[in-house]
Amino acid sequence: MTVEQGQPPKMAGPRKKLVSIITPAYNESECVDELARQLGAVMDSEPGYDFEVIVVENGSVDDTWEKLLAIRAADPRFRIVKLARNFRMDGGLTAGLANASGDAAVLMTADLQDPPELIPTFIRKWEEGYENVYMTVSDRQGTGPLRRFNSTAFYWLAGKLTDGAIPRNASDFRLVDRRVYETVNVMDERNRFVRGLFAWVGFKSVGIEHERPPRFGGESKAYSLKVLDLASKGILAHSYLPLRLITGTGLVISAVSLIGLLVAVVQFFVAGVPFAGFGTIVGLILLMFGLLFLFLGVISEYIGLIYEEVKHRPNYVISERVGW
Repeated sequence: MTVEQGQPPKMAGPRKKLVSIITPAYNESECVDELARQLGAVMDSEPGYDFEVIVVENGSVDDTWEKLLAIRAADPRFRIVKLARNFRMDGGLTAGLANASGDAAVLMTADLQDPPELIPTFIRKWEEGYENVYMTVSDRQGTGPLRRFNSTAFYWLAGKLTDGAIPRNASDFRLVDRRVYETVNVMDERNRFVRGLFAWVGFKSVGIEHERPPRFGGESKAYSLKVLDLASKGILAHSYLPLRLITGTGLVISAVSLIGLLVAVVQFFVAGVPFAGFGTIVGLILLMFGLLFLFLGVISEYIGLIYEEVKHRPNYVISERVGW
């Protein structure tokens, strides 16, 4: 094709930056339609960017998959990754990040507890040069006292054991630059705690304080035992301090025992044989055995993490992709 005489060639405009929005969905039939509506409104409000939404169907047993196919048919900006089974939140996020191609990626939940209207704020901070923009939860609406206590205890303990590496009340809801998520993608760990990995890699980061609204619909999948399991693995995967505490406790107990032995020897020479003290001896023995099994439990948790790593199984298994 030739350019007509007298007609200047048309110059292509600058390429719009692409933002990949990643959201795992597990039995979120009651939420995905509203999620698509709100994300569509957010994407339409940012004409300076191109968007793709990667919904990771995380082994649902309801009609989430069928609804996602209908959403994809109505809006080609939505892409779907179907996993062979449920790989939990972090497995879903990992699968989404592996399939992202954006200049930045937004990670969020599908239950709308991560408010989509905060995405433009994340983008403005990204434009200012921040490479990891995350939401810090100022208040948790619609959660019971046990869940609130678990969250408070986790962040306090994680902060102490990781020397503040995991920001207090930081959520998975965040925007990360391509350099950041590509760095996390090459960290091929089996025991993945995604928000801990983003904290570990560093880069220029900032938190945006916002309250977390209640779920739009359905029931929470974050049951207490699963949350505690994830929290313990997340802490142990990012801290060796529990192992060091074993050594420190052993040294303290040894020092106290030595002092007690010296006191008993002195008392023997000064006042003769002291009272029998069988109850004290039994109590100390039980205390020592309790500490011993506690320490063995900590060591077994680390061995379990090592066992998962050496098996080198994938963090997710994809059964189908739609939109690529």
